[in-house]
Amino acid sequence: MAAANLHELLFIIIFILPSLFLVSSNGQTRIGVVLDLGTRIGMEQKTAMEIAGREFNISLHFRDCSSSLAAGRSLLRAAAAAEELIRDEAAEAIVMGTDSWEETALVADVAGNGARIPVVSFAAAPPGDSRSSRLSSFLVRMGHGNTQQMRCVAALVKSYNWRRVVAVYQENAFGTDSSGELTLLSDALHEVGAEIEHRILLPLFLPSNSSNAVVQDELIKVIDSVQSRVFIVLRSSLPVAVDLFREAKKLGLVGMDAAWILTARVAEYLDSVDPSGLYSIEGALGIKTHRTESSTSFREFKAQFGRKFRLNYPDDHYSEPSFHALQAHDGISMIGRAIEKKTASQNKLLENILESKFTGLTGRIEFRDGGLVSPEENALRIVNVVGNGYKKLDFCGPPEMASGKLKLGGPVTWPGDLNRDPKGWGMPTDAKPMTIGVPGRTTFEKFVRVVNASDGEKKYEGFCIELFWKILDKLDYRLPYKFVPYNGTYEDLVDHVYNKTYDAIVGDITILADRWEKVEFTQPFAESGLSMIVPADSKKSAWMFMKPFTMEMWLVTGSILMYTAFIIWFLEHQSNPEFKGPLMNQMGTAILFTFSSLFFAHREKVYSNLTRLVLVVWLFVVLILNSSYTASLTSMLTVQRLKPNVTDIDWLKKNNLRVGCDGDSFVRNYLEKVLEFKADNIENVNNEYNYETQFDKNQISAAFLELPYQKVFINHYCKRFTATAQTFRFGGLGFVFQKGSPIAADVSKAILKLSEEGELKRLEEDWFSPSRECSGSTSDDNTESLSLQNFWGLYVLSGATSTVCLVVFLLHLLRKYRVCQEEEGHGDLSIWNKTAELAKYLYRGKAVVESAPPPTSADAGGEDWSVSSCICESPPPRTPDDPGIPESFHDNPDEIRIPAIELAQAVRHANM
Repeated sequence: MAAANLHELLFIIIFILPSLFLVSSNGQTRIGVVLDLGTRIGMEQKTAMEIAGREFNISLHFRDCSSSLAAGRSLLRAAAAAEELIRDEAAEAIVMGTDSWEETALVADVAGNGARIPVVSFAAAPPGDSRSSRLSSFLVRMGHGNTQQMRCVAALVKSYNWRRVVAVYQENAFGTDSSGELTLLSDALHEVGAEIEHRILLPLFLPSNSSNAVVQDELIKVIDSVQSRVFIVLRSSLPVAVDLFREAKKLGLVGMDAAWILTARVAEYLDSVDPSGLYSIEGALGIKTHRTESSTSFREFKAQFGRKFRLNYPDDHYSEPSFHALQAHDGISMIGRAIEKKTASQNKLLENILESKFTGLTGRIEFRDGGLVSPEENALRIVNVVGNGYKKLDFCGPPEMASGKLKLGGPVTWPGDLNRDPKGWGMPTDAKPMTIGVPGRTTFEKFVRVVNASDGEKKYEGFCIELFWKILDKLDYRLPYKFVPYNGTYEDLVDHVYNKTYDAIVGDITILADRWEKVEFTQPFAESGLSMIVPADSKKSAWMFMKPFTMEMWLVTGSILMYTAFIIWFLEHQSNPEFKGPLMNQMGTAILFTFSSLFFAHREKVYSNLTRLVLVVWLFVVLILNSSYTASLTSMLTVQRLKPNVTDIDWLKKNNLRVGCDGDSFVRNYLEKVLEFKADNIENVNNEYNYETQFDKNQISAAFLELPYQKVFINHYCKRFTATAQTFRFGGLGFVFQKGSPIAADVSKAILKLSEEGELKRLEEDWFSPSRECSGSTSDDNTESLSLQNFWGLYVLSGATSTVCLVVFLLHLLRKYRVCQEEEGHGDLSIWNKTAELAKYLYRGKAVVESAPPPTSADAGGEDWSVSSCICESPPPRTPDDPGIPESFHDNPDEIRIPAIELAQAVRHANM
């Protein structure tokens, strides 16, 4: 360690310190520049710096640090170039024009910590690089970080629902990802739910005679083993980028639902690519750093740059300045402004540089903590390569990056003139159809079934197969496919999609968390959960007939019946001979009449229209009550019959009883690990018809089926088995695709359409409709008794009708009674006698006053209702043979035709 420190000290004394005393003879400030002059970027930077150096009277001394050298040699070359500029050219500052952070770090250590002169760098520090905080305080960082750019790329990816991408980059002399771009891209994609599926690494050195072959081999690997068709070109030289696109176009990867995104490192070349090269890139999206091209300073610089570039490089026919040229011009301009304010101190030059505040060709130049402040308004610009140029689409600023989604303002020209957004996926073709695995061994064949046809071909049937065919009709593109039966377990089948043996699965695949991590599921087309099937309990309840109505309902029904019976008796007992006789007999007849009407078995005739009205409303109430009672009792008896005799899983485990499940599904593992059944108590059942056999032989006490299978089973065996209410939920049944496949999203959308249009429901009815004997069955044990709340309106209607009829009848009787009293002149009776006379009148009605003695108590049915002067009773019914009865009574002996009041008045006038 001491020897190394001594070596560094000798290096500073011998080579660096003498250069600090050299002064330019003509008074110009001497600036050293290290560039990669073997690239287009290096040539543009040199031209732009020369223009700025002439403007500020700066003497620029260039050294080449070509990237074509190996990593170690390139680093030494950069350090040596800086050392030479300090020693031989007395450079007061070093400008690093390369984008290599490794070279920048080494030169900053040599020039900053050693010579203590400012080092201006255009390279961006990799994320998380601890060296950036330990580097010399003389380092001035003008490079824009790549974080914003990668977030912009991720926003583009999310906007088009691409889930997987292919990263393309050319390695540099210091490693595959020395700048950290891959790490930044991966993190940005992860935030929007995408990922890098494959990486195409192009070597740094590509011999001209084998360049195309190397690129072609890498692209063929993508075609053979990679599904993603979203290519993100992170870093590449201009010749390699052109070769890449030309070979991709030959192989059909520019088109065929492919998308290409160019980061700024490559997109900045678009102004200098020949028309044939642009034609190969047509349809690609590029990200360029936005610059204001309408300013006077930019137009003047552009004109000067074009003239000087063509002069320096006459073989290059494209002289448009890129962002790198603008950045180089701003770097020298910044140093020139700082020199104008500089004193004799080198530290003062560094301070003046870091205090710079001006608007350059690239935007605002201002520093904080040794690095360039990137104002939020300096957004990135999305461009679209069209023809032999490109069009500007929209900005990608902080709002779009924050939302993680970008909406382009104009129409995009996609590769291959695609008239819709590319899927970004290797879509199946007739030559290479999608390989779809189909479960060949299923427990419930109504979902999916593979049949061996007579001609040796496989025939595919079932609900899932027919649903898939209907989905194909909903897609807006063709989807060539071929079915392949698979006789293994469902877990193995899912793994075959994960390892890309199959492209998809069409079948009854349950969506589970561990499967979700490996494959892409569609929208569930059926709900899923674990349900327990047990034999139905046939026990009956002795008081089941009371359960259709609540106790409150029974009490109110009995009360309204008695009230209606009273109303009918009161309206009929005076005129209807069937309601005559002793009072108890009359009430009994009325109650029996009303009760028998519950069964529409009443035989007594009614005479009063008011009674008929009461009876019509009462019979309507009876009809509703009868229907409701019958329906509720039927439902309860069915539910009671289907009530499971085993409802508790803990009871099964406590009694060490055996249960059955599908042996090929995940259910067995769920019963062991989650529900904690003993492995010895779990019986594998591999066919839906074997469950019944296992139950009959008492080999299992319960069966655990997923909810869709439980419905199929109960629809077939509804009379013998029932399902418990407890269900353990899962994610549903769905189709399976490879992770990131855009086809899964299209299929999910088609499933939603079929569901909204009712087609999915009709398909379920076609395949899973219950048998005829089970069509009216139910296993819902939550049937409730009917309460007064359900029928209070009926009772109010019946009670109100009866009450109104009673009031009308009473008013009619009271009016007649008043007339009778006026005729008889009984105004001097006592209150008790008036009350008794009114009661007899209401009970017996009006009577004929005869000269004979008043009726005895025997005539009144054993009760003495006689009054001295006014007999208020209805005459007993007479037969047609009685004297004094006209012949007309023979036809209708029940009708009374002689009003008592009129007869009494006639007798009184005759006596007078």
